Amino acid sequence: MAVFALVALLGCGVTGCGSQTSEPAASGPVESTAADHSGQAVTVEIRLAGGSVSPVNARAEARVGEPIELVVHSDTEDELHVHADPEHTFPVRAGADQRFTFRVDVPGRVDVELHEANVTVTTIYVRP
Repeated sequence: MAVFALVALLGCGVTGCGSQTSEPAASGPVESTAADHSGQAVTVEIRLAGGSVSPVNARAEARVGEPIELVVHSDTEDELHVHADPEHTFPVRAGADQRFTFRVDVPGRVDVELHEANVTVTTIYVRP
């Protein structure tokens, strides 16, 4: 029982950057990106335009060590924070086709957040 409780606690991903957990959930469908595991990067497209962020609360899957690429198109500055092991922070500038690539060394839940917009863009479930 204790192992199950520990796994459940770790799976909850208590890693937020701030008050985004008190924000209401986005309405509409939750987007998903499935990894094909063929050596290509898992890609997540992110748009910041006119004060709106897309996607919000999306889901993706990757494997440990697999490249993950965030492609950002933005009309404002912000900062992406990847809650992973190791953690990553990427400065977002106003501009199109900004690419940030990283790998995750430890399986689990990885939240990708925009600090100024105060939203979780996607959660990546990293498998062994």
